[in-house]
Amino acid sequence: MNQLLERFIRYVKINTRSDASSQTVPTTQVQVDFARIIEKELGEIGLSDIHYNEKNGFLTATLPATTNKEIPTIGFIAHLDTADYNAENIEPNVFTNYDGEDVVLNEKLGIIMETEEFPNLKDYIGQTLITTDGTTLLGADDKAGIVEILDAVEYLLAHPEIPHGKVLLAFGPDEEIGRGADRFDAENFPAKFAYTVDSGRVGCFEYETFNAAQAVISIEGTSVHPGTAYKTMVNAIKLGEKIDAQLPTAEVPENTRGYEGFYLLTKFIGSLDHAELTYIIRDHDKELFQQRKELLAEIVGELNASLDKKRISIAFLDQYYNMKEIIEKDMTPVELAIKAMGNLGIKPDIQPFRGGTDGSKISFMGIPTPNLFTGGENFHGQYEFITLEAMELAAKTIVEIIKENAITSGD
Repeated sequence: MNQLLERFIRYVKINTRSDASSQTVPTTQVQVDFARIIEKELGEIGLSDIHYNEKNGFLTATLPATTNKEIPTIGFIAHLDTADYNAENIEPNVFTNYDGEDVVLNEKLGIIMETEEFPNLKDYIGQTLITTDGTTLLGADDKAGIVEILDAVEYLLAHPEIPHGKVLLAFGPDEEIGRGADRFDAENFPAKFAYTVDSGRVGCFEYETFNAAQAVISIEGTSVHPGTAYKTMVNAIKLGEKIDAQLPTAEVPENTRGYEGFYLLTKFIGSLDHAELTYIIRDHDKELFQQRKELLAEIVGELNASLDKKRISIAFLDQYYNMKEIIEKDMTPVELAIKAMGNLGIKPDIQPFRGGTDGSKISFMGIPTPNLFTGGENFHGQYEFITLEAMELAAKTIVEIIKENAITSGD
């Protein structure tokens, strides 16, 4: 556990924030630098086929099989980047034998993580709690996933008597901005199935995600002096408001949960002569997802028809699809994860994920890839935390999945 903690603290102190405004691959050089650090450590651990792909930013490696028995190759994937929140000068706090009380993140600045606001803290009494200093994120999303994968393979390398098949590892960039997996080289990652290690608290496991699309609506108005605007001015801002007002008001993120989909207006910029609205559209059900896109297109079409000419255009971009569509064809990776957690006394918490993962895209590349817990909570902000014990359980779960894969393949 000391090695797990040391590596985690060392990794999270490295700023690997991605940048949505960048067009490089990866979007930040710090992700490349971090991949190179891991690359060196993979060699020191004793893995084989270590390769950093400069074209897509993915670092891959192989844990060789310990038996000649035919066992399906499986993979584990984590991402290098952190989210759009301050990641400079990360200084984690480590509280051993946490007492369940409010946590002083930064005494100088008076930043406190209160149990009244975060009652889940009390689930970790007696554990080694790792937090931010209140001024940055922590980076457990997804550096916890990386160190847990490494810890698991180190354990297996130290115990060659445990029979298992070949295990592939991949550490990729730009997950937080939804780009990294677009370039994943599935052809050269010949796993029957894989897991992203990128979910939340212990037991969390997802094999259902949203179907996701972006819609960009562009509106061309006519700007004239208001004193002579009668029958001439066309206010692009007002047209944008009309579009938004025709969408179901209850179907927004703040009013939906579980399997309920939504529309989210993420950006509305404009002036009299031009406006642009950006929406994200989400639904777990593929048919309802398609209906949502059609409704938005119909609203635009009807409004266009009421104008003097076509002034509004809409462009859709499908971003990812519900991985369940692929995984439900063969539930082996789900069954293995549930069995592995059961072996460790962990109660699986399987919920439809109200978002997407790298596994959403990789599943549709031919490698079913559900999402496994890291143990962290409150990702993407100053109140992010994780415990050493949760990370240890995640690493043990990875080991158990690999062991169960070998056992199951002989059934």
